[in-house]
Amino acid sequence: MAAGALLASGCGTMRMGREEKLAEKLRVAERVQQQLDAREYTIEINYMMPLRGAGRAITGDYTVIVSGETVDSFLPYAGVARNVPYGGGKALIFKDKIIEYADSGFIKDRRTVVFRTDNGEDVLTYTLTIFDEGQTSVQVHCTNRDDISFRGVLNPDAKTE
Repeated sequence: MAAGALLASGCGTMRMGREEKLAEKLRVAERVQQQLDAREYTIEINYMMPLRGAGRAITGDYTVIVSGETVDSFLPYAGVARNVPYGGGKALIFKDKIIEYADSGFIKDRRTVVFRTDNGEDVLTYTLTIFDEGQTSVQVHCTNRDDISFRGVLNPDAKTE
């Protein structure tokens, strides 16, 4: 009987209570907002949706890192490319200056950020929809390639360089 009570009490400590879950949710929402306000954030990508063909889960360190006036894009690409260098060029793997940046601020539980960049081969527009818990959708509009979308999460504890 004592072992059962001990086991039951031990299980209770391993679970997060309602208050802890709420506190963690608020902490994440606050960190997401702080990072977006500072323009210092990392979005970790785990799913891609090409314009043509089926969406699919992706593994690896695919990210979009915004650090001030710079974007470091490390994303896979699937789609039709027009007027690009032989061999495919940079595609969505580059680090460059942000030309324009617009942030809607939080409206309800989400925030929309739109920025443009020119990687020397293409002018790209990134539209990020970031929810307060960090879930993110990323749409990339390209001038010389088919558009592509991604899903991922804004890492509230990531450090940008």
